[in-house]
Amino acid sequence: MDDQTPLLKTPLHGLHLSLGAKMVPFAGYDMPVQYPAGVLKEHLHTRSAAGLFDVSHMGQVTVRARSGNNADAALALEALVPVDVAGLGAGRQRYAVFTNDDGGITDDLMITNRGDHLFLVVNAACKEADFAHLEKHLGGACVVTPIRDRALLALQGPLSEKALSILSPDVASMRFMDVISTTLVGAECIVSRSGYSGEDGYEISVPEDKAEELARALLAIEGVQPIGLGARDSLRLEAGLCLYGNDIDTTTTPVEGAIEWAIQKVRRKDGAREGGFPGAARILAELQNGAARRRVGLKPEGKAPVRAHTKLFADAEGKTELGEVTSGTFGPTVEGPVAMGYLPKSHAANGTTVFAEVRGKYLPVVVTALPFITQTYKR
Repeated sequence: MDDQTPLLKTPLHGLHLSLGAKMVPFAGYDMPVQYPAGVLKEHLHTRSAAGLFDVSHMGQVTVRARSGNNADAALALEALVPVDVAGLGAGRQRYAVFTNDDGGITDDLMITNRGDHLFLVVNAACKEADFAHLEKHLGGACVVTPIRDRALLALQGPLSEKALSILSPDVASMRFMDVISTTLVGAECIVSRSGYSGEDGYEISVPEDKAEELARALLAIEGVQPIGLGARDSLRLEAGLCLYGNDIDTTTTPVEGAIEWAIQKVRRKDGAREGGFPGAARILAELQNGAARRRVGLKPEGKAPVRAHTKLFADAEGKTELGEVTSGTFGPTVEGPVAMGYLPKSHAANGTTVFAEVRGKYLPVVVTALPFITQTYKR
């Protein structure tokens, strides 16, 4: 999107302004980066209570088999993603990636089996390309319908269940990655027990004309506060979760990106539905033999964060460049800087020290297991 294109607004834009949000451009939208409390307090509040995020910029789309058999839609979608869609039970959700012919990741997404159709949530910056990709490859066997009249909210944190249960008691019995339909503020909503903070919580697809009413109802509940993109980024980084376009992209494979856990056995070598997705030859080979480089967690020594695109070296003199940081910030929960980046296999083991070039100095950084915090999903 160029500078002349007006920014899009989510259905909650007016609410953000009324709450005193600082707005910034993000993925073509005018989005709240923080509220008056500030990023640090918003982050810590989400970890200790409940934070409400506007993620309505994300793309929502349904895929229905023209045959009327949802199993046909699942098998059709497996031609585009390396995960087990056919084995996904009704009312369950699964993380996935779209791949290209080189094995690179063109987007990451969530897939839900809604019983008679599939429901997908994709990233904002990629959504129009994803919609076109789905239509091009699945349009013959499936009806692909982008959803443009629904908002998406995320309620995250240890008090999320208590808060949302006030509006719908049905959500209390859900487990991580369960998805149900339930009525909130008089509107039929799709609720998943998932999110991108490392905490227990929910994501709620709601008709856009009821989005502000729902958001206000949740914010009126004790313990729920609005949270902006700044804290969303530090929360997901502490949780070791990738941001598409930063930590994974078309130049990284799922194995390089350390998300091969998302590829179930049935789609791997000698599985019942081995391969059959773009880039399968390379990805299956890397699953067997490993990749030449790997996304790793990084903990800088001291208090200074290392930011994205910081170069990483094998030595304190900066003679042998190894890779670079893809995401980095100060982690309020861990009370220190945290980062992720790519290193060759030779330097990717936990405990390895490498050096980050920061303003002409080479600071020691230790390869560290991800996530940096203990995830609290309700399994």
